[in-house]
Amino acid sequence: MAGGITDTGEPYSPFVGLVYMFNLIVGTGALTMPKAFARAGWVVSLALITFLGFMSYMTTTFVIEVMAAANAQLRWKRREQEEVDNSDSTSEYSDDDEVTCRGRSEPETRPILSVQRSGQADHFDIVERVEMGQMASMFFNKVGVNMFYICIIVYLYGDLAIYAAAVPISLMEVACGNHSCSAGSVKYNDTDPCWGSVTRKDAYRVFLSVFTVLLGPFTFFNAQKTKYLQILTSLMRWIAFTMMIILALIRIGKDHGAGHPPVASLSGVPNLFGVCVYSFMCQHSLPSLVTPISNKKRVGSLVLFDYILILGFYVLLSFTAIFCFDSALLYDMYTLNFTDNCDVLDIPVLRYFLGLFPVFTISTNFPIIAVTLRNNWKTLFHRDGGTYPWVVDRVVFPLITLVPPIVVAFCTHNLESLVGITGAYAGTGIQYIVPAFLVFYARRHLEPVMGRDAVNKHRSPFRHSFWVWFVLLWAAFCLMFVTANIILTDTKK
Repeated sequence: MAGGITDTGEPYSPFVGLVYMFNLIVGTGALTMPKAFARAGWVVSLALITFLGFMSYMTTTFVIEVMAAANAQLRWKRREQEEVDNSDSTSEYSDDDEVTCRGRSEPETRPILSVQRSGQADHFDIVERVEMGQMASMFFNKVGVNMFYICIIVYLYGDLAIYAAAVPISLMEVACGNHSCSAGSVKYNDTDPCWGSVTRKDAYRVFLSVFTVLLGPFTFFNAQKTKYLQILTSLMRWIAFTMMIILALIRIGKDHGAGHPPVASLSGVPNLFGVCVYSFMCQHSLPSLVTPISNKKRVGSLVLFDYILILGFYVLLSFTAIFCFDSALLYDMYTLNFTDNCDVLDIPVLRYFLGLFPVFTISTNFPIIAVTLRNNWKTLFHRDGGTYPWVVDRVVFPLITLVPPIVVAFCTHNLESLVGITGAYAGTGIQYIVPAFLVFYARRHLEPVMGRDAVNKHRSPFRHSFWVWFVLLWAAFCLMFVTANIILTDTKK
C-alpha cells in the first residue's frame, strides 16, 4: 500500500479478478451494516447506500485511470533515458577509433515496459503495479504525499481497532451468552455476570488481552497471508453469509419476522454514511487487484458489474436482517444474532460456527494490516539514503503501530461507532479526496508531456472536471455533516 513499484504477481483472468475484488470489498463492514440500516430506516438506507456505491465506483474509475497514467509516465521516462544513453553511446563511438574492441555494446535485453518506437506498445497499458503511495509521489508535492500517508495511517489504525474489538466481542458473546434457546429476546449489558463475579466487560478485556498477546508479536516481524489461508477464510466467509441470508429469509417466509424498521430516521444517517463508506473501501488495494488481470480490455465493465453485485448483496443481507430481527436486538456484529436464538437456528454446531467465524477470519487479517501500517510509518519518515537505528526499526515502529488500536479497543467495543468514524473520516479521505486529487493532477501533469491527442484507454467515464469537483464538494459536505452531528450529539448528552 505504501510501497512503490512492485512485481505484478501471477496473472489471472478477468473473472478471477471480479471474485478477488468482491472478496476484498465485502468484509467486516458488511456485518455492521444491518444495525446501521435499522437505525436510519429502510428507505433512507436504500437511497444512501445506492448513492454511496455510485460514488465509490466513480472514484474507483479515477484510480484505474491514474494507474494507467502512472504506467505511461514510467514508460516516457524510460524512453527519455534510453535516448540519453543512446546519445552518449553514439558520442563514444565517434570519439573512439577502437570501437569494435572497447565500445559499449547494446544491452541484450531492454526493459519490457519501455516504449517501442514502432508504437506497438500502448503508453497506457497497465502492466506494472504502481501502488497508491508511488502514484502520490509522482503527482503530488511533498505536502500532498505526507497528507496521503497520514490519511492511510489513520484509516489503518481504525481498521486495527475494529479488528481488535470484533474478535473479543465474538468470543465474549459465545462464552458468556445463554445458548439454551431462551435468550433470543434478551439484550445483555456490560455489567451482567459472565463467570461468577466476572462481568461481561471483564471477559471482553480478558479476551482482548489474549488476542494482543497472541497476535501482537506478529507486528514485530513480517507476515503474509498465504494463498491457501486466503481460500479457506473466503470459503468460511461465504458459507456464513449465505447461511445468514437463507435463515433470515426462511424466518420471514414463515411470517415469524420480528423486525419493523422505520421508513426514515435521520439521526442514524451519519453513522450509516461511515459504515457504507467503510464497506465500499477498495481504492487503496486496486493496484494489487487490477494489474495482474490478463485481459484489461473490459476492466471498466468488470468493475461496474462488481459494484452492482456488491450493492445487491449488501441490500439483501441488510434487508433480510432488519425484517427478521427486532431492531432493538440487533448486535453490532450481525453474526451474533444467530448464536442464541433457536427460532432462527436450532443446530448448536452451526450457531457456534456463525458466532466464531469472525474470530478466525479477522485474526488472520490483523497481522497483515499491522505490518502494512508499520511499513507506512517507516515510509512517512523515510529519508533518502538513510536507515533507521535497530531500536527504532524493530521496537519503536511496531509499538506505535500496535498500542493505539489496542488502547482504543480497551476503551470501547462499540463496533458500529468504530466502523462509522473510521469510514466517515479516514474512509472519506481514501475513497473520495485522494482519488479525486490524483486524477486531477495526473491529467494536468501528463497533458504537456503526452500531448492532447494522447488518449488514456483506461480513462474514467467521468472524465469531465465537473465530476472531480463534485466528489471533493461531496467529501467536504460529508465531513462537516458528520462532525456537526457528533458535536450536537455530545452537547445533548
